[in-house]
Amino acid sequence: MCGIIGVIDRSRQCMDGSKIREALASMDERGSGEGSGYVAYGIYPDYKEYYALHVFFDNIREHKVPLEDLLEKWGMIIHDEQIKTYEQPGLRKVHTPWRYFFRPNPSMMPKSTSPEEDIITSLVMKVNSERNGALIFSSGKNLGVFKAAGWPEDVANFYRIQDYKGYLWLAHNRYPTNTAGWWGGAHPFNLLNWSVVHNGEITSYGTNRRYIESFGYKCTMHTDTEVVAYLIDLLVRKHGLSEEMAVRAFAPPFWDEIDRMQKKDQELNRALRLAYGPALMNGPFAICVAKENLLCGFTDRIKLRPLVAAESGDRLFISSEEAAIRRIDDDVTNIRMPGAGEPVIGRLYA
Repeated sequence: MCGIIGVIDRSRQCMDGSKIREALASMDERGSGEGSGYVAYGIYPDYKEYYALHVFFDNIREHKVPLEDLLEKWGMIIHDEQIKTYEQPGLRKVHTPWRYFFRPNPSMMPKSTSPEEDIITSLVMKVNSERNGALIFSSGKNLGVFKAAGWPEDVANFYRIQDYKGYLWLAHNRYPTNTAGWWGGAHPFNLLNWSVVHNGEITSYGTNRRYIESFGYKCTMHTDTEVVAYLIDLLVRKHGLSEEMAVRAFAPPFWDEIDRMQKKDQELNRALRLAYGPALMNGPFAICVAKENLLCGFTDRIKLRPLVAAESGDRLFISSEEAAIRRIDDDVTNIRMPGAGEPVIGRLYA
């Protein structure tokens, strides 16, 4: 189940959220009304140099000041405000969404090679693991996640997604299987500039979680998708792999396939499997990953979940269904279903 869709305009032309809302709503049968969400890149041009922290507060009076005290120990709050929301008959507001534009102080981590990103990561892990009435669910620059427990139309209307304009969008309609639906468990999942939506089940979650937590990440959202956001951050940002190599580590060729490769390819794929065996993801899944300059989609090694890609001019679309893509643009071309484990990647032109 679950419906996913992503679109990137490689020339950075912005799209408002009205069409992505319509596309996700066309896959209502893939969800259960217990979680939907959207992420858009390029929506905060006036604050693009700062980290946009989106937070769910259980109680503003009780939990806002302690979070701000923590943030001010690690940097400076440039601006903050409540995220505008609009009551919906089919959506119960159980948290108050807030946003902070935050500048970390690099001198707080003098030994780090990427101090700002490591400060943000540490803050996200600390706040979310302590369960003190505040949850940071979006933490990148010039992007924002908007999600809740509800149907795609209700969540979009709750945040007025059509009022935001971005050059890259991801959206997700959730059908919870092994865990209950709740606001934090709705997709997309985000860390820094990485955002992830996922259809299916990662049966290797226990191994993946133990591996990623050995590097200081903490999985607290009660869903297997969260681990994907942290794994991609580890392999690409921290270890320096390309996105293509990270996907190959997540969904590698089988050993008998490697045995039939040319020697050079054998050596590469064997090295990846040996080095990143605990990052290999088993189970039926289709995943879309976004970053500020790319959109990537891929499936498990035998493609037990659907994934469709298409193009229209400068735009690349990836979705569970072709019909959802056509809700955005009915003139799409180069419609294709990528092979098992094969990444589809669209990058900005510059």
